[in-house]
Amino acid sequence: MIRRLPRASDRTRGGRAARRSGASGPLVRLLALVLASLLWAAPAYAQEDSDRGDLRGLVQALAEGGYGDKADAAAALAATGDERVRPILEALADRSLAVRESDGLVVIEADLDDDGVGVVDPVTGETLAVLEDDDGLDTIRTNAGLRRELDAIIGSLSLRSEDPETRLAAARLVFDEADEDALPAVEAALAEEDDEDVRAALEKARAAILLESGDTDAQLRAIEVLAGYTDPEVRSRLTALVARAGAGDEEPTAEEEAVATAAEDAAAAIESRLEVWRMVASLYQGISLGSVLLLAAIGLAITFGVMGVINMAHGEMVMLGAYTTFVVQEVFRSAFPGLFDWSLAVAVPAAFLVSGMVGIAIERGVIRYLYGRPLETLLATWGISLVLQQTVRTIFGPTNRQVGTPSWMQGAFETTAGITLTYNRFYIILFALAVLFALMLVLHRSALGLQMRAVTQNRRMAKAMGIRTDRVDALTFGLGSGVAGAAGVALSQIDNVSPNLGQAYIIDSFLVVVFGGVGNLWGTFAGAMTLGVVNKFLEPYAGAVLGKIVVLVAIILFIQKRPRGLFALKGRAAEG
Repeated sequence: MIRRLPRASDRTRGGRAARRSGASGPLVRLLALVLASLLWAAPAYAQEDSDRGDLRGLVQALAEGGYGDKADAAAALAATGDERVRPILEALADRSLAVRESDGLVVIEADLDDDGVGVVDPVTGETLAVLEDDDGLDTIRTNAGLRRELDAIIGSLSLRSEDPETRLAAARLVFDEADEDALPAVEAALAEEDDEDVRAALEKARAAILLESGDTDAQLRAIEVLAGYTDPEVRSRLTALVARAGAGDEEPTAEEEAVATAAEDAAAAIESRLEVWRMVASLYQGISLGSVLLLAAIGLAITFGVMGVINMAHGEMVMLGAYTTFVVQEVFRSAFPGLFDWSLAVAVPAAFLVSGMVGIAIERGVIRYLYGRPLETLLATWGISLVLQQTVRTIFGPTNRQVGTPSWMQGAFETTAGITLTYNRFYIILFALAVLFALMLVLHRSALGLQMRAVTQNRRMAKAMGIRTDRVDALTFGLGSGVAGAAGVALSQIDNVSPNLGQAYIIDSFLVVVFGGVGNLWGTFAGAMTLGVVNKFLEPYAGAVLGKIVVLVAIILFIQKRPRGLFALKGRAAEG
């Protein structure tokens, strides 16, 4: 056999082909890798496009049919479990879901303030256009029934949120709606929930749903669960169930009677617990009012109780303290906005100094010439109060001034019974007690306090012992006025700061001092707390005005029997 030998030209073409094959090898492998990746990802892309298509179809269904059809489409959207569903349903509930008239696409209207209206694709979240107005967009209409169903659906979607606060709010919303369609979502959320507060809210929501189910066993189980809550809304649901059971013309069945009896007993138990909480709230509010009266009257207990001066301008010392707080806060707002929470810490000593200096000026300029003449002192201080009110009106104007509340005083403690106990009142109670004990330290542990007590017991003997009684009088009046100014700082947090602020407290201050015992700080404390608590317990039955009249009459009758008050002074001070 003759074998053909390769020619040189053949060897050259083969070498070139081999070289071309070697050079294109990496490129071929790269193309193969890309092709394989595309083939692997194609099902995912196809699935994503399919999901988008399904979701868009359900979104488009929100614009079709009546309100019932829209509710069915919303439920179908929620059943997908897609995280994009909630904003779409919220837009529908807020009436910001519309149909673009040009192509019938369902879009979200996004208000861009001065820039117009944004047209947003609800499926992709892409902004499709920005319009000057909403012309060309037909808002999808809803009614009250559809919005209620949307709220329930949105609430069930929120039950799966990662934020416990969002889940808690959703559980409360489901409780309010008590929609049977939300029961599977509630039970699924209960199976996975580990937060105690959220779990309790979910159990209450499930019980509320079962209460409306019509199944006797389920209703009895729900009543047993709801009976453990102290909640006005739960009591209302139970009483409504009892009312429905007795509203029909037909005789209720044994099962219906059992449910109604259990609901009635549970409502009665909740009502008794609510009554206890109402008493606690009234006691808290009474102590809070007593603290306010204590702050307003404790300075008067010094000027009137110790010095025997009927100071009708005492309320204006409180008012000056409140306006000092306003001025201090204005300085903080303009110069130190980041330190606003510390404004009251500066306002308290500032108000004490301002009111104290004004009090010393009043004592040195007017009252020192009127000792022993109570009627003329009363008239003179009343005139001074009018002068101070008009001065404040001239400087600050006759309208109320805004005094801010620091962040640490804002908010409230809410009980399960729906009782709200505000933090600012709690801090005022603490402040009143701090002022009381500070004054007692001054009176019993300082040289000024010793001299004040000496002058109170026997002025002539104190003067003979070398005590400068005129100086003690000025400092005592200044101390009482300064404490009233500090009280104005606290009152500015719960009352309007106006030129008439002090007039609302002057009568109550005199009642507290006289009822508690003139010149006795413990008596002032007891009188303030007694009047505050009694007022708050009378208000629900007699009203605010009639309650104050009853308290005033009771104090007049009490003073007829004990003219010196609850804690009367003994010794020379009492004889004088």
